[in-house]
Amino acid sequence: MSKDSVRQVVNLLAVIGTITMNGLANALPLNGQLTGEISDRFRVFFVPAGYVFSIWGLIYVGLLAFAVFQALPSQRQNAGLRRIGYLPCLSGVANVAWLFFWHYNLFGWTLVAMLLLLASLLAIYLRLGIGQTPGVGAGEQWAVRVPFSIYLGWITVATLANVTDVLSLTTWDGFGIGPETWAVILLVLATLVALAIAATRRDTAYILVLTWAFAGIGVAQAGVPLVSTAAWITAAVTALLAAWAGLRGMGARKAATLQP
Repeated sequence: MSKDSVRQVVNLLAVIGTITMNGLANALPLNGQLTGEISDRFRVFFVPAGYVFSIWGLIYVGLLAFAVFQALPSQRQNAGLRRIGYLPCLSGVANVAWLFFWHYNLFGWTLVAMLLLLASLLAIYLRLGIGQTPGVGAGEQWAVRVPFSIYLGWITVATLANVTDVLSLTTWDGFGIGPETWAVILLVLATLVALAIAATRRDTAYILVLTWAFAGIGVAQAGVPLVSTAAWITAAVTALLAAWAGLRGMGARKAATLQP
């Protein structure tokens, strides 16, 4: 078996294993606790309403599409897939590790696993050249690039939420800044990330995930006017950024087709 074939099989099994473990985490459940039940114990403001987490279904579908696409014989020597190598497997390991740490109340370690997951997805994103390397086919666009854009967008938000969860367990006083204000600061920082992605990558999928999450925070924190208002404002701003990124992407593709 060639090196490329081994990579295809490993990444395929990693995706299947990741999705299976995420299902079992709540079906069993791990350590007798549901993932959402644990999250509800934290009284933090950078957490969206429960329905927002349904995005995991879309992420799983995208990962399955990636797993099947990258395993095709025709994709064995795909340059982009070769560049990301075993990073999808690493992201799966980090994802499963986070589940175990979370369900066994090892919250400090959940942050380590989450940062590893974020780093691996960011490396995939950069190595694929999403938004900066045109000319890929529709199959690769929808089965590789879009799924990882969505996944990275969600883990960007999840990492910030994970940080607030862990800090809520410590004696850190937020430098004297209230938790509501910190939630607003995080919303602004995430919006600046969306602006950077829109300007440099024209990645609508990534930005729309942030819009979805911010709107969910607005719903969840309706009783906290400062956070709710900021969440709805940043949701509106990121929605506009997504539209701008989409228009810029269409313009770039049109310009590419007109080149001799």
